[in-house]
Amino acid sequence: MTVETLFANQPETFYRGAGRIAEFRNLPALPDRPEDWVGSVTSRFGLAPSGLSTLADGRVLAEAIAADPRWWLGPQRADTGVLVKLLDAGQRLPLHVHPDRTFANAHLATPYGKTEAWVIVSARPDAYVHLGFARDVEAAELAGWVQGQKTDEMLAATNKVPVATGDAILCPAGLPHAIGDGILLVEVQEPTDFSVLLEYEGFGIADGHLGLGYDLALQCVDRGAWTPSRLDGLRGTAARLLPEAADEFFAARRLRGGDRVEQGFSVLVVVAGAGRLTGEQDDLPVRRGDTLLVPHAAGPLLLEGQVETIRLAASA
Repeated sequence: MTVETLFANQPETFYRGAGRIAEFRNLPALPDRPEDWVGSVTSRFGLAPSGLSTLADGRVLAEAIAADPRWWLGPQRADTGVLVKLLDAGQRLPLHVHPDRTFANAHLATPYGKTEAWVIVSARPDAYVHLGFARDVEAAELAGWVQGQKTDEMLAATNKVPVATGDAILCPAGLPHAIGDGILLVEVQEPTDFSVLLEYEGFGIADGHLGLGYDLALQCVDRGAWTPSRLDGLRGTAARLLPEAADEFFAARRLRGGDRVEQGFSVLVVVAGAGRLTGEQDDLPVRRGDTLLVPHAAGPLLLEGQVETIRLAASA
């Protein structure tokens, strides 16, 4: 067997969950652990090794890949290029933003920023996200909001976007956003843990400027207006799970029984049903809540049964 069914990997964080990961994965509830970092070689910002995934044999995944990169990643990749999470919003998350690659390369010593995307696994009927500013915001106005922690004014300037089970939305780096409560989602992103918190009061956080100071950190924020038509361009369609703009950063596909799983390092999250995953070296049962790590060495695989899976990988 080459494909590995992963244990939950739930580092501590600053917001509350609501037990949805436990229900989804059929695990004991950990409401103070609202994230599951799946197949992660990324540690929490400033808190390494928290966030790193461990394999069933006890090896840290990052170390296993470093020891045999060709087996895991294939001949063309130097790293996994992706971070996948399950996220259970038991409360509204703070308004925040992630730097893009240019900013991260200049100020955080990494080629990766943090463009991300969300696939909604379940959502209460009135669920929503805040996504982008609805009008142009001047730099001084944004700085004043953050310094004074004027949360109501900040949120009032954003777009409040309804979401439902099955939706998929791209969140480009730089775009202010906050996930509302009542949502369980699969998140795929560039492999960093960079967040600039525009809102931090009430979350037990002293600040959120990545050690850069807010004068510099706020330069990564997209302060432009996002109209409804622009926001519509961030949603997936019937033809593809995520819009073309995601292709530069990662690949996400919804697979069902009978579909082929292409060769390459990837994470599979089983979101519905049960079935089997088979290949030249693999034959294992899969069911809702499973998270699977697929190395390049597995070759092409076949998904069988009444099952639905999200395949997540770095861009080609």
